[in-house]
Amino acid sequence: MTTSEGATETPNPYTTDEEVTDQKLVIYQMMTRLFGNKKTVNKTYGTLQENGVGKFNDITDKALQEIKKLGATHVWYTGVLEHALMTDYTKFGIPLDDADVIKGRAGSPYAIKDYYDVNPDLAVDVRKRMTEFEALVKRTHGNGLKVIIDFVPNHVARKYQSDAKPAGVEDFGAKDDVTVGFKSSNNFYYLPGQPLQVPSGYNALSASFKGPQEDGKFNENPAKASGNDVFSATPSVDDWFETVKLNYGVDYQNNRTKHFSPTPDTWLKMRDILMYWAGKNVDGFRCDMAEMVPVEFWAWVIPQVKAKYPDIKFIAEIYNPKEYHNYIKTGGFDYLYDKVGLYDGVRRLMENKGKGNTAEITRVWQEESKGISSQMLRFLENHDEQRLASAEFAGTPWAGVPAMTVSATLGSGPVLIYFGQEVGELGKGHEGFQGEDGRTTIFDYWGVPAHQAWMNGGKFDGGKLTEDQQRLREFYTKLLNVSTSREAIRKGKLYALTVQEGVAPAGTYAYIRHTANERILVVVNFNRTASDFSLALPAQALSAVGMDNKGTLILQDLLSSMPPLFLEPSVKTNITLAPLSAHLFLLQKK
Repeated sequence: MTTSEGATETPNPYTTDEEVTDQKLVIYQMMTRLFGNKKTVNKTYGTLQENGVGKFNDITDKALQEIKKLGATHVWYTGVLEHALMTDYTKFGIPLDDADVIKGRAGSPYAIKDYYDVNPDLAVDVRKRMTEFEALVKRTHGNGLKVIIDFVPNHVARKYQSDAKPAGVEDFGAKDDVTVGFKSSNNFYYLPGQPLQVPSGYNALSASFKGPQEDGKFNENPAKASGNDVFSATPSVDDWFETVKLNYGVDYQNNRTKHFSPTPDTWLKMRDILMYWAGKNVDGFRCDMAEMVPVEFWAWVIPQVKAKYPDIKFIAEIYNPKEYHNYIKTGGFDYLYDKVGLYDGVRRLMENKGKGNTAEITRVWQEESKGISSQMLRFLENHDEQRLASAEFAGTPWAGVPAMTVSATLGSGPVLIYFGQEVGELGKGHEGFQGEDGRTTIFDYWGVPAHQAWMNGGKFDGGKLTEDQQRLREFYTKLLNVSTSREAIRKGKLYALTVQEGVAPAGTYAYIRHTANERILVVVNFNRTASDFSLALPAQALSAVGMDNKGTLILQDLLSSMPPLFLEPSVKTNITLAPLSAHLFLLQKK
């Protein structure tokens, strides 16, 4: 901060001077093929027929109404685009995929085989799969929710072939010069003279089953670079070997030199794909591994899409904080993942291993997301991360109470919840490719037990939830609805009360979100034991949030029915914070 005389002013450690904008979206992410599945067989590497699969049509008006009541504003339908999988749809004119370059029976939703089509697994009538998706979009809008789908710009399935592309559209690679490793007009990167060798010893469905065409071979000559920037004809099983990298005009093997003029063909193809789906009335794109695609492409394409569809949103999956401002200010993204900052920080606090420190929360708003906090998407779970209730993570879903409260209220930006999180899904079971890892599979057919208890055979009434699961869902419902309805959370500034070490017990954190009309005090306890919290609102804090230092304050918790607290300004009041607890106190004068 610089004064008018040019001298540098010391930043206020309790707040920032950034402009706060109301961006309080609540995104409900579902793994679409798992959401409506009612089967509970859960056989490792089970087929679609054995383990079942959810359909677009399973996402009923009732389901959407309940998602809306939870507090959601948007639904992210994960895995909609057609991707490589092992189920045979050849009778519908869809080519059979080779198991040697597929992960799991249901395949990775990020190994796209046709950007202009939807996953046939999700349709009741495969021939009418696009019509069923369009009906879902209309149904979602009819229930007051908006639609987000994935856009996967960095890589495609090893065998990409669009059978649904509009007239005049050419497939990726159709005109590539395969005799050279790099050419700016090519869609792929090549390794001339080297045929692809699938990872040695890879058993697509373990030693127990054989997948379609599984023989340890895949005909790709010359080999293409793999999706995770591996320029080798012998990618490992730990690489994204099931995908190939798309060429945006960056010569990775020549100091990453950029060749953006004339406009690379991949840019043009991707713009047309975005326009196609925007024309299907989707409201936003979650852009997979956005930072692996040059920011210059985003700066070129996002304004074009928004010129025709001004309300559409772009969310970047990004993990490099040094690029945050670049992908917002230059690239034009609306929102960025806040994984490396807030997620990683509160995860350490939730893990119960003594490694966490609430100072990491302070670092996020003081440094990492400073100036862009309204554009940071916060979450505790998504399809990539472990279930917080799993033994591999926190071991209890109740650890999410303080962490989710901070995630939803620290800033005015969006927050995400992953289906099943609100009822304590454990992520247990050896589903297939991923193994037993505390995650819900994205690669195999599966039933999600806690979610299925809420789904209750398609009634979506929570009829099979335990009392504990019901209480957990009630917490999420209260928190998310407060987050979207309260002015102080939606567009209030932040004033932190526990910035300095020693002013509060370790593992506790407190701050005020405030506007001229409303103040909400957030107090959380990450500890698994009760904490005695000495609460005081000194004159400095009250002045900062627009209140005077006179008269009794009433603190009414918006998350519970506890009796109101009465507080005299600058006088310490001891509060016993229950283990893994959170309070959102509405501050008012008596």
